[in-house]
Amino acid sequence: MLAAGLVSLVAVAGCGVRPSDAIPAGDPPSGRVAPTTTITLYLVKDGRLSAVTRPSDRAMFRADTLALLAEGPTAGEQAHGFTTDVPPEAGPFSVTAAPAGHLMVTLSTPAGELSALAVAQIVCTAAATAPKGPAQVTVVGAGQSVGPQNCPG
Repeated sequence: MLAAGLVSLVAVAGCGVRPSDAIPAGDPPSGRVAPTTTITLYLVKDGRLSAVTRPSDRAMFRADTLALLAEGPTAGEQAHGFTTDVPPEAGPFSVTAAPAGHLMVTLSTPAGELSALAVAQIVCTAAATAPKGPAQVTVVGAGQSVGPQNCPG
């Protein structure tokens, strides 16, 4: 019984640290989280292909990256003279990976009706998404195909 009383007394005494109120330390950190990845798109400037990187807060599927081409340049990119030859009606896109580093991009419009610059934008942007380096790309749409091609840039 004496031992139980001693254990209770020690438990009540604690370790000698006095209780205190919360200590104010200021506001918690806030602000935008830094993007975790960048996306490479090939836009057109002065009639030539030009690689442009955009920050992204998420990983994107290849088809989503190609959809950005059809949406066109951002206001900031436009201010720097960038355009796109990929028409909005070319999307939605699908991308299929084939053996030996070959990608097949399927459009919603006839592939043969795209300008050479539009095809090059699609080929280079799709190839930039290949995890093991440049890939050959075939662009297919409405029973027509262009390629396989490597990125000319």
